[in-house]
This record gives sequence, C-alpha cells and structure tokens, in this order.
Amino acid sequence: MIPRKTLAFILITSACATTVLAQTAPSTPKAAAAEKPRPLVLTEAIPIPAVQGRFDHFGFDGKNQVFVAALGNNSVEVIDVSARVRSQSITGIPNPQGVVYAPDQEKLFVASSKGKLRIYDGASFELIEEIDFHGDVDNLRYDAAEHRVYVGYGEDETGAIGMIDATTNQRLPEEYKLGAHPESFQLEMKGSHIYVNLPDLKQIAAIDRKTGAIVRWPMTLEHNFPIALDEEHHRVFVATHQPARFAVFDANSGRQIAALPCVQDADDVYFDAARKRIYVPGGEGYISVFKQIDPDHYRLLAKVPSTLGARTAGYFGKGRKGFDRFFLGVPARADHGAEVWIYTVQD
Repeated sequence: MIPRKTLAFILITSACATTVLAQTAPSTPKAAAAEKPRPLVLTEAIPIPAVQGRFDHFGFDGKNQVFVAALGNNSVEVIDVSARVRSQSITGIPNPQGVVYAPDQEKLFVASSKGKLRIYDGASFELIEEIDFHGDVDNLRYDAAEHRVYVGYGEDETGAIGMIDATTNQRLPEEYKLGAHPESFQLEMKGSHIYVNLPDLKQIAAIDRKTGAIVRWPMTLEHNFPIALDEEHHRVFVATHQPARFAVFDANSGRQIAALPCVQDADDVYFDAARKRIYVPGGEGYISVFKQIDPDHYRLLAKVPSTLGARTAGYFGKGRKGFDRFFLGVPARADHGAEVWIYTVQD
C-alpha cells in the first residue's frame, strides 16, 4: 500500500493528476470497462529520508538491491527491494552519476563528475580503490564476459570511453577517444559494438570493440542523452530534449527510422524486450511508454503519471518473485521527502 501522504503528493504534483484521480475514484462497470489497462501501475513508495537534490542513474545487484546515485546529496542510496527500505547510504561521493554492480566480482563501481571512479566491496560497501580519470566520470557499463567496466569520462578533446579490469581494479591502457563528453552508452552483448550519445557534437558514435573503428551518425534532433538497444533487431533507441522525441535508428547504417513526440527532460530509456515496449521517464511529470509494432514501426502506448523532476529510473526485468518492477527516483520537495517509487509492469 502507498502511504496516504505519498498518494496525496502524487495527486497534487503529477502533471496528470486528473488521470490518477479517475483511476482511484469509484467507477461504474461501464467506465471500468472503457478504461485501458496501464502498462505501469504505481504500487509502492520507499522513503529515502534526509536525501536532498536530484537523482542520477540506477544500478542493480541482480538479486535484491537497487543502487541510486543521489547526485545532489553526494551519496549512493542502497535500496533493499524485499524489505522495501533504504538499507544503507554510501556517503562522501562528490556528485555521483553512473553506478554499476559486478555480481561475479561482488563490487560496486561509482562514477563522480569530479573525475574519480570509486570501487566498493559489494557486501560491506567499504571503499576498495579510487581511480582518477581527471575529468567528468559519468555513465558506467559492465561486460561480465570480459570482466570489464566501461567508463564514460572527460570533456571536449578528452572525452572518451575508458576501461577498468574488474578483477584487478586496474585501469586498462586502451580507450576510445570521442572528442566530446560521452553521455549514455550501451554495449552489445552478442556483438562487438558500443553505441554512444555525443550531444555536444550532435552525433551518435558506433564503436567496434574488435577493430577500434568509430563510425559517427549525425543527428538532426538535439540533446540526445539516454540510449537503449534492441540488439536482436539491430535498433538503437534514443530520447532527445530539443525537441522532445523518442527516436529509432538502424544500428547497421545509422539511418533514422522513426521519431515520435515523448516526455520532456528524459534522462533514461529502457527496452522491455519481452513485451516489445520502451519506457522513457521524464522530468515533465510522466513516463512515455511506446509499443514496438515491428522493428520499423512504433506507437505511443501510454503516458503514465509520475511527478515533476522524476527523470531517472531503473528497469532490470523480472525480480526474485517473478514480478517486473520499474523504479523511479523522486527528488525531495519542500513538503515531501525523497522517495523511490515502484511501478509494477503489467502485461
């Protein structure tokens, strides 16, 4: 059950408050029959006391813990999903951004915009190592097959994707120079490519990890920050800010296939391969949910109410009990503390 105070907050602040009221108010059988089922249903809110400022990216340990980079609070918040509580706060991290967990190494990697990557023990959360990249360290990805953490860092000519050996905690010599700060990027798990958003250059970069070759796709849409992959169908999904669009690209050619209006101020995008859906949370106050009809055709499925400023999220597929959960970071407001909202994914 959602706490009464939290529910009131949702109704007041959500850009779609009337929709929520309609959902919660008693309805006639005829009205209920006409209402479309929601792809995401808000089912719970986990308080995160004393956390201020905006949230950045999420991570997951593959079992029961979600990690939230509380950028404005200089901390990483550890959420126990089963107990529905904040179990620990890892403090003293200046402006944490990307966070990724290596299950096979039992280590947590945290990026800081102040230039350092921190490595923590996955059980005690004691600091193991600090690696200085001398520039804005942002998004992180883990390749379990190679035991490598990929690190997006730097500004302008120093912008690059670097690598850490997760077994030794050492920075590797090879890196991919990009000439601009890399925002979100994704690794192919079955292929050899990395796809990287470079909003300052108005480009997407496709890096071949085998050869080191970099192909650049020019963008007509601007401020391309979050990115996701449909690796099976060779599709790259990007959310842009100017204008606010959900865009689809052919991963082989870089050709833009579709561009649909979506929520403003998006900072994450997730592909639900089982349901052929794309989830885009945005600071405008709702989550855009798109349906993949086939690899070349998409439509808006729903605008799920959230709240203003909630633009980062975590979606990690099925949990321990077989339920899919979508986790949304909700910053603190003057009359309400920070929370992580949990949406249950509906078929």
